[in-house]
Amino acid sequence: MSKIPVIAIFDIGKTNKKLLLFDEHYKVVHEQSRQFEETTDEDGFPCEDVVVLSNWMKELFEQLLTDERFEVKAVNFSAYGASFVYLDEQLNVIAPLYNYLKPYSPVLQKQFYDTYGGESKISKQTASPVLGNLNSGMQLYRMKYEKPEVFAKIKCALHFPQYLSFLLSGKLNTDITSIGCHTGLWDFSNADYHDWVKKEGIAEKFAPITACDAVAGKANDAIAVGVGLHDSSSALIPYLTSFQEPFILLSTGTWCITLNPFNHTTLSDYELHHDCLSYLSFEGKPIKASRLFAGYEHEQQTKRLSAHFNKPLDYFKKVECDLKLVKKPEQLRDFTKENDEAMIQQSVFEKRNLASFPSYEAAYHQLIADIIVQQVYSTSLVLKGTTVKRIFVDGGFSKNPIFMYMLADFFPEVETYAASVAQASSLGAALVMHKHWNNKQLPSDIIELKYFSAR
Repeated sequence: MSKIPVIAIFDIGKTNKKLLLFDEHYKVVHEQSRQFEETTDEDGFPCEDVVVLSNWMKELFEQLLTDERFEVKAVNFSAYGASFVYLDEQLNVIAPLYNYLKPYSPVLQKQFYDTYGGESKISKQTASPVLGNLNSGMQLYRMKYEKPEVFAKIKCALHFPQYLSFLLSGKLNTDITSIGCHTGLWDFSNADYHDWVKKEGIAEKFAPITACDAVAGKANDAIAVGVGLHDSSSALIPYLTSFQEPFILLSTGTWCITLNPFNHTTLSDYELHHDCLSYLSFEGKPIKASRLFAGYEHEQQTKRLSAHFNKPLDYFKKVECDLKLVKKPEQLRDFTKENDEAMIQQSVFEKRNLASFPSYEAAYHQLIADIIVQQVYSTSLVLKGTTVKRIFVDGGFSKNPIFMYMLADFFPEVETYAASVAQASSLGAALVMHKHWNNKQLPSDIIELKYFSAR
């Protein structure tokens, strides 16, 4: 029996770490998933255990090379952003992989913005809201001033996807999708690192920028290794290759990110304040986006529901959509108008008394309603002023009919679809490597759509 030619994709999320194999038709032929316990940094704050993850990846890749079922032709990576791995002169990892949720020193943050012209100026130039450690450039700034002895030892700072690429290729590269995701590093108008990055001696810590569709290096002297991509930008690639008419993609996971590739307007102070930003696509084009921590919110509140109603943690997966419990837009519109500041914080469900609900099912419908209020507000920020006629929802919430029906109700003038893609961020990372491993035509059926009509 002949081996199946495949591309291997390591898709590394905050929670789930996956290996997926795509055949030449970009169908998933093998998948493995793991979760790892976090470790802590020197301050006791939880963070990714980069050593455990690295060992798992290398061991899994070695096993794959001896698997009689598959012939690995190429490998690429999709991973969460806003995270750096630091390498010393010997290319060994130094310092933890700091968690982007770690609080940032207000004093140091003020020092930075006072030095370089204020929050509004820097945010607009870098298309990055003020987010502390979620602006990954600020992590290096913090390192320079709070840990100068460690900063001095850094030969290369690799964004997380490029570190994964380095693990298998041994080559140092920088990727535009990782630089262009609310890092505070990139001057969008000048298409270059911002002046502050050069003045602080940070630019010299970065590897050369390599095209997203290039080969970063070789594994085992034969297998093409990709540069790696930021997962949100990677998830957009299957859609950009499949649809030409204007659309927005709501990519749902820990973060729910609304990406509008057809909105190139400059970010306003209002949009920046409400967590809008611009990404860079794999082609280096700006994509206006808004972000919401809705997947994390859902995870935390379903834990609360589980404990209160004495149900399994994943009981929400068994909750069927009850249209009598689904809130209509007119029941929620007043809230969306009056609570602008609540849109990027926790939903109001956190403050609801669970004893007031007769059942888990009723409470869960309310949780989704409260999340939808935030999601509609967030999505509207990048939808307005464009000719978008379709919303594609992928990821976890696309499989949630309660979420989908409510979203369609709020946007009756736009067609709303649950998009079924075989792992969108992984698929995107595979598609950019197409010319390096696959002689077949790109398939036209990589995205399945399910229409949800407004009621």
